Amino acid sequence: MTTITTHTVEYPADGLTMVGRLALPAGAGRAPAVLIGPEGPGLNDFQRGRADALAELGYVALAFDINGGRWFSDPQEMLAHTTPLLADPDRMREIGHAALDVLRAEPRTDPDRIAAIGYGTGGAIALELGRDGVDLRAIATVNGLITGRPGEAARIRCPVWAGVGSEDPIMSPAHREAFTAEMQDAGVDWRLVVYGGALHAFHHPDVAQDVLPGVGHHPVHARRAWDDVVALLAECLPLPVTT
Repeated sequence: MTTITTHTVEYPADGLTMVGRLALPAGAGRAPAVLIGPEGPGLNDFQRGRADALAELGYVALAFDINGGRWFSDPQEMLAHTTPLLADPDRMREIGHAALDVLRAEPRTDPDRIAAIGYGTGGAIALELGRDGVDLRAIATVNGLITGRPGEAARIRCPVWAGVGSEDPIMSPAHREAFTAEMQDAGVDWRLVVYGGALHAFHHPDVAQDVLPGVGHHPVHARRAWDDVVALLAECLPLPVTT
C-alpha cells in the first residue's frame, strides 16, 4: 500500500473553528487535489477515510468540516443546523471557500487542478462553489441534489456528476427533476445516476435505519457510487502516469 501522510487542520469558517482531515500522497511533488464535503451530521471517520483513499490513489485530499468539529447524533439537532444552511447559498459558499483556501495553501496541491465532491450537505456546498464560478475540474454530489439561485448554474465550468437512491424520499423525484432541469438549462456537462432500491445516505456504512425515515445503507450501491466518483476524477482530474 502506498504510504500517505495525514494531518488534522483547523481553520475558521461560518463563525466556527472547523476541523478537517488533510491527506497527502506519497512523494514530494505537486498533485491534483480533491475537496470532500460531509453530510449534515458532520465530518467523521467515513469521510476521513475517503480522503485517505484518494491520497492512496495519488491525490491531495481535504475532508472538510461543516459543524465546527461536531458530529450531530441527534437528527433533530442536525436538521436544526443544516436546514438553514442549505437555504443560504452564501453561507455554503463561505464554508466551501474556506476549505478551498486550506487546500490551495498546501504546497503539495496543484492549484490549477482541483475537484470538489461531497455527500448530502457537503455535495450541496460543492455545487455552490461551482455556481460561484470557482475553477474546478469536476464536481460530484451524492444525495445532495440542491438547486441554486436562478441563472447561477451557468457559471459552473466543469462536468457535474450526481448520484441518488431511487427510494430516497429526501432527494425525491421532484428534486431530481429540478436539479437536472437546472443543469440542462445552464448548458452544464452533467450526468445523474439513480441507484435502484437505495435510500437516502445509502453510501454511509454506519448509518442506522432509524436515524430518519427513508435513510439506510446499501453496501452494493455504496461501492458503485464510490467507483463512479473515482472514475469521474480519473476522467477529469487524471493523475500523472508513473513508470
